Amino acid sequence: MDSLKSKFIGCLIGSAIGDALGRRFEGHWLSDALDQEFMGRWTDDTHMMIGVAESLIEMKGFDGEHMARVFIRNYEMEPWRGYASGPPRVFRMIKSGVRWAEASKRLFGGAGSYGNGAAMRVAPVGLLYHHDIAKLREVAEAQGKITHAHELGLEGAALQAYAVALALQIDRSFDFDPHSFLANLRNFVHHEIYRFKLVKVEELLSCEDRKRVVRELGHGIEAFNSVPTAIYSFLRHSRSFQDAVLYAVNLGGDADTIGAMTGAISGAYHGIEAIPERWRNGLERKDDIEKLAEKLWEIAKGF
Repeated sequence: MDSLKSKFIGCLIGSAIGDALGRRFEGHWLSDALDQEFMGRWTDDTHMMIGVAESLIEMKGFDGEHMARVFIRNYEMEPWRGYASGPPRVFRMIKSGVRWAEASKRLFGGAGSYGNGAAMRVAPVGLLYHHDIAKLREVAEAQGKITHAHELGLEGAALQAYAVALALQIDRSFDFDPHSFLANLRNFVHHEIYRFKLVKVEELLSCEDRKRVVRELGHGIEAFNSVPTAIYSFLRHSRSFQDAVLYAVNLGGDADTIGAMTGAISGAYHGIEAIPERWRNGLERKDDIEKLAEKLWEIAKGF
């Protein structure tokens, strides 16, 4: 298989596996999940990631109105996926006539959400626009605005998309340099809180104390308390997809989302072949997700 195609598939399958692994441990403090405990049912994280991919593929790029309608359609078909209260409220507003880019601004007193919902689903953007950083940021933030209007939520989505793009482009035949990876990320972000967290990521790379990692990086639903943690989980175990996602979900907290984001970055780096077959075979709708990744790869080749 073409190595870039493998990485595209590895990214989306990896995201869904991280989500499914973390689903059972969401809200825990610290866990010790084992790989044999894998159950392949995923949550709203993967459901919305699929929606992002479906819209990008159908429209051959970003169309906010279309993507919002895809989100609404998918939610109404399977509302039991574990959606938080915010997205359904936004969906109802859009259905009532509010423009897709305006509805989410009405949440939280007009400030919008800085949760990690825009970041958890953004992996297809990182894949499709990996060659164009400016476009990647633009689309990562634009898709985020459908449900998350706060600038910190949008910055988290852009950071996650760029981490996916960087991982995708790294040649695994060379030694991986986490410090160079982090330097690129720090140069990309705008907000001081993300720069601060990325500095902490580098300081903690050799840390064995998971409690300290959670204390300093976070494992919550806020984008700035979860996207850097996912990046850390990948870097802490960059040689193994399995070790990276198990580490991520074992941190507890918002385990499914941190697992999904870690799985997306690690899968984009390693490719599909590095993901344990027992996980791939047990994943819900694996073939459908693989087909979406393949279609994104075909479109990206033409950009």
